[in-house]
Amino acid sequence: IAFRAGGGADTQARLIAARRGFALPGDASYADVGVEGSYVTPYQLSCGNPAGPVLISYNWLDAPTARANRRTLARQGYLPGMLFNRVLDRALELAGLDRGALYLSHVYHLLPATRSAAVPRRDMEASFDAITRHEIADRPVIALGTAAARSCARFKVPCQAISHPSARGLSIATKARQIAQALRPGVA
Repeated sequence: IAFRAGGGADTQARLIAARRGFALPGDASYADVGVEGSYVTPYQLSCGNPAGPVLISYNWLDAPTARANRRTLARQGYLPGMLFNRVLDRALELAGLDRGALYLSHVYHLLPATRSAAVPRRDMEASFDAITRHEIADRPVIALGTAAARSCARFKVPCQAISHPSARGLSIATKARQIAQALRPGVA
């Protein structure tokens, strides 16, 4: 499968089928936690512009958090109070954009069994190879964090690597500015 901006429903259906077919022992699928839908990731309920720049993060959530917040996630695709989303919202405000201008996806398309569980590199690469790299096409890619940058490099996907929105050691303002500048060069 190869994603082409504006590739239509057939392309999206193939990407969703690839995500649904991806399984590894121990980690949950979106269906397992009750948030299955017609998207590659629930984030695409708000950040699913097929012509927009591609932001790639490490993963979506862990299974317990997704189960506990199923209603909000089924409606919005994300948890507004999480640090990742507070940083992203601030970045979008700085860049003069909204979530609908972006296409957000992940390196890893399953949900680990516990919060902050480390996903083995081979599992991240298997997910990226089966799903994520097919979403990109010829659009600009912003790799949010080390896992995304490493996966892009492994599969020769050109990207601009910046800090993950949840990274420690940097302020919300600094991380938001990095994303805003990646989306709109020249943003102060």
